Amino acid sequence: MSTEEQVREFGRTWAAAEERGDTEVLAGLAADGFRLVGPLGFVLDRDQWLARYGGGGLVTEKLTWSDVEVRDFGGTAIAIGVHEQVATFQGNPANGRFRGTHVLVREGGRWRLAGLHLSPIGGPPPFGA
Repeated sequence: MSTEEQVREFGRTWAAAEERGDTEVLAGLAADGFRLVGPLGFVLDRDQWLARYGGGGLVTEKLTWSDVEVRDFGGTAIAIGVHEQVATFQGNPANGRFRGTHVLVREGGRWRLAGLHLSPIGGPPPFGA
């Protein structure tokens, strides 16, 4: 299986685990030094990222990871795509459509998620006609 196929399969596994709030699977997917940069600029380490689901804080009803472009750098892969979610956080809507960059590293013969960066997808700026 090519790196691109492996990374796409990894993305499907990750998205399904997010939808289920399955912190056990997510913990196995994340590298020890994992960091998330959220769509508003906040940064979560691995433990904070996993804790989002604690006590029903985050509920993800649907998450899609589409239009993914994978670049292979040997022991590292970069996947850039569209992350679209229907979710609530602490009872408040957390729906969104984001450009997501996943940084994956090969550890022990398998891919692990080292970083995830989400940016809102907006329209062109008013000056960008």
